[in-house]
Amino acid sequence: MTTEVENLVSEHLRALRHDVSEVRLDLRDVKARLTAVEMQVATMNGRMDRFDERMARVEVRLDLRDA
Repeated sequence: MTTEVENLVSEHLRALRHDVSEVRLDLRDVKARLTAVEMQVATMNGRMDRFDERMARVEVRLDLRDA
């Protein structure tokens, strides 16, 4: 009976190890995707900043805003 319990415990530990390994791979993928999204957001923020600056210059040139 003890051998059966040890085999059952070993089987469960192997299954857990496999599941943890899959979770690690999934987490690595999620981190890579999140990094890509963060980079895109940073790029968009830079573009929006430049757009705001250009719009302000246009407003000043058209006398729509005080200099």
